[in-house]
Amino acid sequence: MPQQWVLPPGRSPPDHGELRATCGRMVPAWDGATLLPSTRLLLKRREVAEVERALQSQREVRAAPSPSACPLPGGCSLAVRRLAPILPWVHRHGAMLSAPPTSAAAQPPPIAQFQDVPDMLAHFGALAGVRAALAQRAGAGWEQLAQHRAQLRRYREEASGKLLCTNSELAQLRARLEAAHSDMLQGESCWAHIQSTAAQKTLLLGQVKLAVLHLFQLATTRLSVGTDVALEDTEAQLDMVLLCMQDLAAICAELHPGQPAPRPHLPAAPRMP
Repeated sequence: MPQQWVLPPGRSPPDHGELRATCGRMVPAWDGATLLPSTRLLLKRREVAEVERALQSQREVRAAPSPSACPLPGGCSLAVRRLAPILPWVHRHGAMLSAPPTSAAAQPPPIAQFQDVPDMLAHFGALAGVRAALAQRAGAGWEQLAQHRAQLRRYREEASGKLLCTNSELAQLRARLEAAHSDMLQGESCWAHIQSTAAQKTLLLGQVKLAVLHLFQLATTRLSVGTDVALEDTEAQLDMVLLCMQDLAAICAELHPGQPAPRPHLPAAPRMP
């Protein structure tokens, strides 16, 4: 933070308008943002040297006045008295400002020397304006930094809330995934049971078809019945077996009336392994 110089009570540093009115000269406008740090340091060092030289000349004039010397205007003397409290600050920063620049390439071209005290006062007025502008710019920068920090804090809070919501949704999705996996295992178990039952029923159906085919072949062979039933038509084969059994029952009833019809003796059908 730049140091502030202290003025005696009741006094204030000369402003830019007063320096213009006092000296009657235009103050050069400097753009501090376009100058290199080494250039600004060198300019401050030269300004301090010029202030020292001007004040030394003023003291010499006061110590040994001559008849031919021309007295300073009243406005310039008042400005010099007002700038006197700044000298301690100049002396405190003399060691830092008198350091040589970092490189020869960064040195600015030589400028014209101050010819009188009004030039020095105008130059100090310009420095005061530049300093005020820099302070204003620094204040705006700090304010913008505070706004950015507040915005970053809001972004962090929003991101934290979104992260919590995302974690909750992720937990719900994981629970649903586990439930779906459990349902899938149950479905696979049911499907395996269905396949096993279907295999058993298919085996039983094959045994039934084989038994019907065996009965059909025995009945047609013993009774010498000509048929044109296909081997794959199990229902037709079963119907033919039933007709043969009914015919045999009718023949037995005619031969032995009043007695129950004997059952035909048929060999057992072979079982499927």
